[in-house]
Amino acid sequence: MTEPRPASRKLHIKTSGCQMNVYDSGRIADLLAPLGFAVSDTAADADLVILNTCHVREKAAEKLYSDVGRLRPLKAAKRDGGGRMLVAVAGCVAQAEGAEIRARAPEVDIVLGPQTYHRLPEMVAQAARQKGLVLDTDFPAEAKFDFLPPTDTAPGVSAFLSIQEGCDKFCTFCVVPYTRGAEYSRPPASIISEARRLVQLGARELTLLGQNVNAYRCDGWGLGRLIGALATIPSLARIRYTTSHPREVDDELIAAHRDIDTLMPFLHLPVQSGSDRVLEAMNRRHTADDYRRIVDRLRRARPDLALSSDFIAGFPGESDADFEATMKLVRDVTFAQAFSFKYSVRPGTPAAAMARQVPDTVKAARLAVLQELLSAQQRAFNRASIGRELAVLFEKSGRHAGQLVGRSPYLQAVHADAPDAMIGAVATVRVTALGANSLAGEVVP
Repeated sequence: MTEPRPASRKLHIKTSGCQMNVYDSGRIADLLAPLGFAVSDTAADADLVILNTCHVREKAAEKLYSDVGRLRPLKAAKRDGGGRMLVAVAGCVAQAEGAEIRARAPEVDIVLGPQTYHRLPEMVAQAARQKGLVLDTDFPAEAKFDFLPPTDTAPGVSAFLSIQEGCDKFCTFCVVPYTRGAEYSRPPASIISEARRLVQLGARELTLLGQNVNAYRCDGWGLGRLIGALATIPSLARIRYTTSHPREVDDELIAAHRDIDTLMPFLHLPVQSGSDRVLEAMNRRHTADDYRRIVDRLRRARPDLALSSDFIAGFPGESDADFEATMKLVRDVTFAQAFSFKYSVRPGTPAAAMARQVPDTVKAARLAVLQELLSAQQRAFNRASIGRELAVLFEKSGRHAGQLVGRSPYLQAVHADAPDAMIGAVATVRVTALGANSLAGEVVP
């Protein structure tokens, strides 16, 4: 006789920040499903609300407390109706500010770091039995992936797959080593098994995730070898990875870009600055010319490769000459996409205590100039797509009847008239027009 399944309870997860958090939120839902929790799109009637936070976002802690404040009346209404709403804070803000959350947000029942969410079922049970905060922000010796159940949730056409976590680089502006811990790479067999499962559930594209994803090292495997193994999975049409570090681009990975058609010719390779002096202050441990040489090697291996990157304007001590060096690197390399930000202080990081903090007005002015150049390069890249035939993986229906939306190999959104039966298929699309944020085209018969 089988044990009865628990009565259904409602779970609402609000996810902030990176793709890793999106992946984590999905696995948290998988973990709680056997306890009877079904995912709800709204918090109003939820029995458990999880705020999965990102400390990289500016004013991340203040936004968390605003979210908790909005939950306060919902929690009171649930209590007045004879029920109970548990509120959990997960992710990097939880890891960094667990004690502060205890002091400032008594409505929160559970605080857990990104390395302990495999313990969430017992935390929920403990919180349901007692009053007071359940706090777990350890960096446990056991790998959380060893305790997660296989996913049964259809991931859609494109899915995330976490292969590496943590960071040993200690860039002076970044909180990740303190909130995600040391670098850890999952065993290849575990990754391949999950990848096969996701493909069986309908995924046609996998994006491999890691804080330093190309630092992947396990049992003699590097990222290039892992991509080669994943590329043999039947029905897997595309592989991507993010986020990478220039110091970890090795010969095997460059060869994978050359030899594996399933690996898309689009790479997010953050550089942050084009000034060697600033890069040294950031503890990036590469120079601007190192970055240029890596890009040259990648483009020789895969001539159709397009690049994305990250840039910080106004890092402490950045001079006009340093900023111009960044502009020169952007002009030299050219980028199809980029993410650029004003430097913002992250408490507890070395950069926060550095002298010569750049005035906000100067940071804003530099960022505007940088973004103008990056935007011009992105528009030029997209404009050059007009008339080209691109392989598009259709993901969903578009806004208009009979229209589908998909992604090019370069992550450009592309819409074209096509039947719903083509969702999940890769089709050749001739690009005919450029929109504000997408390309339009016609399916080539």
